[in-house]
Amino acid sequence: MKNFEQLFAELKEKAATQDPNSGTVKELAKGTHFIGKKLSEEASEAWMAARFEGKEETAEEISQLLYHAQVLMIDQGLELEDIYRYL
Repeated sequence: MKNFEQLFAELKEKAATQDPNSGTVKELAKGTHFIGKKLSEEASEAWMAARFEGKEETAEEISQLLYHAQVLMIDQGLELEDIYRYL
């Protein structure tokens, strides 16, 4: 199990090494618009899971939402500290 900081470090490493088999690298290559659409999609799925599916499914959808949020952070050159400043 990894935490938010560990996931971010892992995703930044994948982006830096440009592993062609990485879903993160492929998503980054598709650009901000694509990443934003994925983020919106996952937010909707998290909401619907919370409303209709239960705790386990909601947790899974929220984890995917956090993943895509971190991909967007990398796309925009943001660091964790940039986000933590507003929490």
